[in-house]
Amino acid sequence: MKILLAGVLGGIVMFIWTSIAHMFLPLGEAGIREIPNEAAVLDAMKANIGENRGLYIFPGSGLGRNATRQEKNETMKHVGEKYANNPSGILMYHPPGRPLTMGKWLGIEFATELLESILVVFLLAQTRLSSFGGRVGFVMVAGILAAIATNVSYSNWYGFPCIYTASYMFIQFVGFICVGLVAGLLLRKTSQPIVDNRSPSAPATP
Repeated sequence: MKILLAGVLGGIVMFIWTSIAHMFLPLGEAGIREIPNEAAVLDAMKANIGENRGLYIFPGSGLGRNATRQEKNETMKHVGEKYANNPSGILMYHPPGRPLTMGKWLGIEFATELLESILVVFLLAQTRLSSFGGRVGFVMVAGILAAIATNVSYSNWYGFPCIYTASYMFIQFVGFICVGLVAGLLLRKTSQPIVDNRSPSAPATP
């Protein structure tokens, strides 16, 4: 029961921190910019992508899904040239009409962070860490793992700005520290008396 309570309270504290980081601190917008001449770009997207929602990478290979391995290998020879002569990046595209459901999105975010907190507290409870610092340190390491799991890869492969990557890693890391502090306080180990289970020695015979 105490493990679940620590996980739930940790998730609530993590959600409060991430909300503060995004709404009141510049961390949530670090490295993000608006598109210059946005109206013209949006019109071009609507005209060329239309209703085809999806995650796009550009410049593309120009090959269909049924391309042969030989065709793919030949295309790879010219990828460097394409990247040198064209803009490159990724685009998550939604056609016009996507509803702005802030309540739903916040609910999913809270549920995600709550699950993260419960899982890391469950893992902490499986350890024999008895000190407050040890318990907080365990959750901190889990936070580092979570922070680098995708952020570094996105920066490496897709060129996400370093300030964006560092900011989001920091947000996640501090969120896990919050969970660690809550868990460290609630999951205090009580010292158990040492019980000798050995059978008593037989009395000495005269």
